[in-house]
Amino acid sequence: MTGFPRLKESYDIVVVGGGHAGLQAALKTALLGHTGALIDRGPKFGRSFYAPVMDNIPGFPEGISGHVLLDHQVAAVRKVNEWVSYFSPATARKVERTDTGFSVAFDWLKQDLTAKGRAVVLAMGVVDRIPDVGGQIKPIFPWANQALVDFCIFCDGHTLTGRSVAVLGHDVFAAETALDLLHFHPASVELLTLGHPLLEGVRPDEAEGLRSALKEHGITHFEPALAGFDEIREKRFGVQFADGSHRSYEKGFSALGWYDMHPEIPRSLGCRFDKDGYVVTDEDCRAISDSTGEPIPGLYCVGDQRNGWNQIPEAWATAERAVIHAYAEYL
Repeated sequence: MTGFPRLKESYDIVVVGGGHAGLQAALKTALLGHTGALIDRGPKFGRSFYAPVMDNIPGFPEGISGHVLLDHQVAAVRKVNEWVSYFSPATARKVERTDTGFSVAFDWLKQDLTAKGRAVVLAMGVVDRIPDVGGQIKPIFPWANQALVDFCIFCDGHTLTGRSVAVLGHDVFAAETALDLLHFHPASVELLTLGHPLLEGVRPDEAEGLRSALKEHGITHFEPALAGFDEIREKRFGVQFADGSHRSYEKGFSALGWYDMHPEIPRSLGCRFDKDGYVVTDEDCRAISDSTGEPIPGLYCVGDQRNGWNQIPEAWATAERAVIHAYAEYL
């Protein structure tokens, strides 16, 4: 049936990960006349899947939701199924170098399969750390789905102007994020440290500098642990705390960093990582070897997993650069 792939003996490019970057890499592979295998856990694993509206996507002046945009990209890949074998939901387990390129072991429909490719594009993305309530991360999802909680300053900072904002987090990243949000002129900013002391474990001189900056700009903090959320019907971000208190904001902003950056496969291939945990690449998105400092032949990393700005237009651009380079250099 349409869209039901058959594993070929080998491919020109194997793409691991099917978010915006991976889907674009697979499409570009086909458009350049090469065969590809796309190994995708499924659209719901993409960072933007639950985003209700995104305003920075070319061609959509009224904005577009993450899941609709992913649907458009999936449909584009489905149209080139004579070139691209699209395996989804599928999970890559291992990528290894071979004499002719790479082999990618993956699970699909309870089968253990291996896709062989002359080049590999890693596009596994990153996973946001979600605040938990009683060990559960689902409680905040309705507020995120209503755009009452944001995760990306570059995507959503412009929506905070004139609004009261709660920034979730207690570390250096959270404090710096709270300060960065002032660029968009919110009415107020408060750090909710979720039961942790503000700047816990941070070097004293660095902590003192950040505390002074927060105080100078009127950014307060509140330390009790979370107990829940409310006020969604009022289109507000209401926060309940374990000490019985309650606070209400017009917007929430998560500054908790990443839960998973999927380092296992690139590490097994000898990739270099930067201090923040991103895969280091050159301008053509070739993964850099940690041992030699040179590009690893035939291995690319695109999208949020590589060092960059975590933006969908940039994810598309990195996918284009990687596949065009592979087309010109290896294929």
